[in-house]
Amino acid sequence: MKPLILVRGGGDIASGAIYRLRRAGYPVVVNEIAIPTMIRREVSYGNAVHIGEMVLERLVARHVSISEVQDTLAQGVIPVVTSSYEDLLDRLHPDIVVDAILSKKNLGTTRLDAPFVIGVGPGFSAGRDVNVVIETMRGHNLGRCIYDGEAESNTGVPGNVGGYTHERVVHSPKSGLFTAKRHIGDEVQANEVIGFVDDTPIRAKITGVLRGILHSGLIVSDHFKLADIDARCEESHCYSISDKSLAVGGGVLEAVTAWDYERNQDGMHL
Repeated sequence: MKPLILVRGGGDIASGAIYRLRRAGYPVVVNEIAIPTMIRREVSYGNAVHIGEMVLERLVARHVSISEVQDTLAQGVIPVVTSSYEDLLDRLHPDIVVDAILSKKNLGTTRLDAPFVIGVGPGFSAGRDVNVVIETMRGHNLGRCIYDGEAESNTGVPGNVGGYTHERVVHSPKSGLFTAKRHIGDEVQANEVIGFVDDTPIRAKITGVLRGILHSGLIVSDHFKLADIDARCEESHCYSISDKSLAVGGGVLEAVTAWDYERNQDGMHL
């Protein structure tokens, strides 16, 4: 039996890891919050919380209760559970924890949570609070396994996609109720209204394809990320796991398989 893996977070970057791990035959359980706020919903297994069942790259994820996890795994489906992280640790006793929340800080994951613990992105220190960190910064080290130290710090500048950084990401100008008026995959024009926060219109800053937008009907805070526009105008990119997510997922898979191999080698020599 391959080790059971609990992944914290079901957003687009986490989904690259979930996909790589499941394709390699590892049983994966996803822990999401009760009201997920990812904007790239069409490439996020955590979107199952909103719609019940999410199909991405031929893999199926389903929002289930903690008591349904084992049966769901037996069906070859990825369980997405909104129970607390502590309850899942207590009930499932995972062999591996992957913290892929991408909050830029550690929200409580420790090396004692499982025999092997991985932190994705900044906020973790390998050898202190996790066993290994996976680099998420675009560039030479993207997806690299770090066994001593930390990932690069968050710059606050969105990655360059289609020649745009800040311009491609839309944030809320105030707190309030978000209502989406356009959908993922839609072509939008610069200055076009794509939604509202209360009665305040939210406009696209560039022309392109809307590859991500927050689920309509959620309460947001000031400067909350609402949408992501891709100037390359490739609609298919809205529905397939990105190059960055797959690179990070490859790093997670490398770390997991290396640990699994090494522990089996140690067992053979006992």
